[in-house]
Amino acid sequence: MESYSLLPADSYIVYNKTILNDFDKKILISFYEPIIGHLAISIYLTLWNDLETEQISRAFTHHHLMSILKCPLNTIKEARTALEAVGLLKVYVKEGSINSYVYEMYSPLTPAEFFNHPILNVVLYNNIGESEYQHLKRNYQKEKLDLREYKEITKAMDEVYASSCDIPVFAALDRQTADITCVDQVDFDFIAASIPKGIMNERALNKKTKELINELAYIYKLDSLKMMELIRSVLNEYGMIDKNGLRLEARKQYTFDRGALPTLVYRSQPEYLKSPVGDASLRGKIIAMFDGINPVDFLRAKNKVSKITAGEMKIIEELVTEFKLPPAVINVLLDYCLRKNNNRLTKSYVEAVASQWKRAGLKTATEFCRKRA
Repeated sequence: MESYSLLPADSYIVYNKTILNDFDKKILISFYEPIIGHLAISIYLTLWNDLETEQISRAFTHHHLMSILKCPLNTIKEARTALEAVGLLKVYVKEGSINSYVYEMYSPLTPAEFFNHPILNVVLYNNIGESEYQHLKRNYQKEKLDLREYKEITKAMDEVYASSCDIPVFAALDRQTADITCVDQVDFDFIAASIPKGIMNERALNKKTKELINELAYIYKLDSLKMMELIRSVLNEYGMIDKNGLRLEARKQYTFDRGALPTLVYRSQPEYLKSPVGDASLRGKIIAMFDGINPVDFLRAKNKVSKITAGEMKIIEELVTEFKLPPAVINVLLDYCLRKNNNRLTKSYVEAVASQWKRAGLKTATEFCRKRA
């Protein structure tokens, strides 16, 4: 995806694509904030407030957001992409001497939709823990009322009202949610060719099933071969893919391999934070390496192992979720801590260094390499 620089003078309008209500605010805080952080939620609520009572807001500059949120623009842009990633916001740009943006707002998922989402549900569980997750489920659990001794006597519309005239139909605003998309994570042609037609139904890989497979492959880091094996294990007697079974098998496979459920730490450095290309020096090559790899793969390569320990995974997750450090900076920090701490990665030492570096307000691998030196 092409990246655009963002300046304080660039303008934006907010376009409300949906119906928003007070209950949505509760969902944002309970379900989304543990995943995307408080700043992203603050941006969403600020854009919501910019609408006032209109479907399309008046024009604002991005300096307006900086003033309200008390954050630099690069930080706001990074948090905004989190809203885009989870389907709360779509962004459009028109280039000019001053770029003009449209921020298209969508409703959060309902609790039922969230608990059944193959990516967000797993990440929420991992980020808040089992106790908080179960408490949240109890709060939104649908209660059943036993009506077996009752008889329904509800009147139908034609029993109460008579039709008198035809009223023209018009397009009214409706509640809209945006899809959370992942580019193809696996080779579907390979999967289809690897499973004989007599075993898997030709209609098994429909659009919805492919979306689920992509999401599971993304969150659980599954390649085409591993996904093909999992699909074969959950085919039912009709040759169709048992979607719930596939979710469970993917989760079990990941937990068996790594000892814990995943969170969204498999990101490399965002394009706008990467150092300029073209530096052929040794230092430039090292910085390019920090920019181009995600922290989990960096630590695997550093330790020359096929998988990192559960403790190391927890450290990386905390650097992402608690310290909000960009991926390349996490790589520099891990490298620094290993060098300074006898090649041992201890939680207390990493936290102490991360706290110090976080206060420095640096964002890129180049800046942190200077700090490390």
